Amino acid sequence: MRHELYRVTDLPVLQNRTFADPESAKASASADMLLVQDERSGLIFNAAFDADKLSYDADYQNEQAHSGQFQKHLSDVEGIIARHFKGQELIEVGCGKGYFLELLKGLGYRITGIDPAYEGENADVIKAPFTRGLGLEADAIVLRHVLEHIQDPLGFLAVIAEANQGGGQIYIEVPCFDWILEHRAWFDLFYEHVNYFRLDDLRRMFGTVHEAGHLFGGQYLYIVADLATLRLTPEQPVPRLALPDDFTASLERAVQIIQSAPEQGSAIWGASSKGVIYSLFLQRAGVAVDRVVDINPAKQGRYLPLSGARVSSPQEAMDALPEGANLFVMNSNYLEEIKRMTGGRYVYHAVDSASFQ
Repeated sequence: MRHELYRVTDLPVLQNRTFADPESAKASASADMLLVQDERSGLIFNAAFDADKLSYDADYQNEQAHSGQFQKHLSDVEGIIARHFKGQELIEVGCGKGYFLELLKGLGYRITGIDPAYEGENADVIKAPFTRGLGLEADAIVLRHVLEHIQDPLGFLAVIAEANQGGGQIYIEVPCFDWILEHRAWFDLFYEHVNYFRLDDLRRMFGTVHEAGHLFGGQYLYIVADLATLRLTPEQPVPRLALPDDFTASLERAVQIIQSAPEQGSAIWGASSKGVIYSLFLQRAGVAVDRVVDINPAKQGRYLPLSGARVSSPQEAMDALPEGANLFVMNSNYLEEIKRMTGGRYVYHAVDSASFQ
């Protein structure tokens, strides 16, 4: 049995895929979300998800490491890995563009990466999806921001365990669904993320957990566990979850801010997943910001899926926006960094903060 939590139509299939022109962006693929909780496992997932709709290529850009704040987060992650995996041979499943893998290599880790979207030249990265047929095994597995993309997360972990001779340790990092609920972050729900986890969900998956907690201002969860103790079903009943009644109320507030003073100017800062959803839903609510800004050069000058919004560089946006413009900051972790970069000349709205609810 399962019960419905949240329903939304026409989300971008790949919210981090950018496009060369607005026409292609607006015509890009969309799909629906039916978020449910399985009453036996307690896991939360999109029952309308179809993995065949997803295809990752060089136009998929989700690298966050251009930010100093995110680099600090990666340093925190390395500290956890050092506590448990130092001196061991590692495999990073879903290494993305390889930034974290290169960081670990530079610190002396022995690590192999696997990711079909990898673009670099490192011979230690296999440009393919993970399968047991790759014949890889290691002392420990690093699984950062992968499990939320996998339709059968427990089955996937079982395949990893089997491919790794039934054992070894694993580091898992995923977004925190409790944080999304607490901060009313409706713009943090994506088609591409089929699963949404709470810390208790991760703990229930393993018999032996060495360490678990929150990272990145509470937005992420992590766990270090023994793969050999993977549990496919929980030992105890799981509490039923419900979304807050005012979960999407902040969208109307943003609409009112923009409509009340259109001459003041406005921008969304952050053209990754959150900003893609935010700009799209503002557009569907009948308003549009003047700029969508991102510090990632690979996104600048390109267009976001479905909304067709063009991505500006910070400098381009600052040259165009008047002093006192409304800046909707998609991630409050970057708020102080953005204020410094822009000289404090704007009105800043951290849309995931309690003050904006």
